[in-house]
Amino acid sequence: MESHEGLLYDIDDEGVATITLDRPQEGNALTVEMHRALRRVWRDVDENPAVRVAIVTGAGERHFCTGASVSGLKTDGDTALQMGTFQESNHLSPYQNRVWKPVICCVNGLVAGGGFHFVVDSDVVVAASHAKFMDTHTTIGQVGALENIGIARRSTLGTALLLTLAGRGYRMDAERAHQVGLVDILEPDAPSALAKAREIAKLMAGNSPNAMRLSKQALWGAMENGYERALEHGWSLLQAQWCHPDFEEGPKAFAEKRAPVWNPDRNARR
Repeated sequence: MESHEGLLYDIDDEGVATITLDRPQEGNALTVEMHRALRRVWRDVDENPAVRVAIVTGAGERHFCTGASVSGLKTDGDTALQMGTFQESNHLSPYQNRVWKPVICCVNGLVAGGGFHFVVDSDVVVAASHAKFMDTHTTIGQVGALENIGIARRSTLGTALLLTLAGRGYRMDAERAHQVGLVDILEPDAPSALAKAREIAKLMAGNSPNAMRLSKQALWGAMENGYERALEHGWSLLQAQWCHPDFEEGPKAFAEKRAPVWNPDRNARR
């Protein structure tokens, strides 16, 4: 297990990486050091062949992530977010780092502000029943934009507007978040939520890494493009898999009634 400032990173022998936001003393709030560490860790998740699936969660059972750390936002004159383009300035979430391996977000407690980056930009969201969701941007005079756009895309426009405009005074419970699609799977408590996330991760880890990578690109691409353009993009990704060894290995293993031996190299050709 690797330990960074406020961040734990572990890869098990089944190909499941776990990223833990580890500052429970301040609600797992994000510091400048954590911004930098997350960029490095997400790059390793995407490029390390030992990683098949990633889980991102928070330490403890009270908070998942409460956004930017008030005490740790500035270090030696540096700031967590620099002025620049979106892609230059934002590297918190798997989507922002162009991670195309499956990512599961395990919500173990309160999500506030910047904590939504991980929720809206992961592929599957598992949450404990006591989790709450709150956006504080407008309460402290900031614009609710990036995470909030993600909320609208993942759930409903009304959900995003309610959380954004009501601010700190409104907390959405996990059951309601599940009803509107912000959460995919609801579990009784934090330990069972993490257990469920690991269960799903292990199912994913048994699939063709390259097929999952291209499938994820097709589905996320569909959210960014019109229907016809998304289908064309999906078709090109589908055809790309035909040249990969896993395209032949899957049916062969099924016919021979054995576990497939996947090739994790995305550039491999048959």
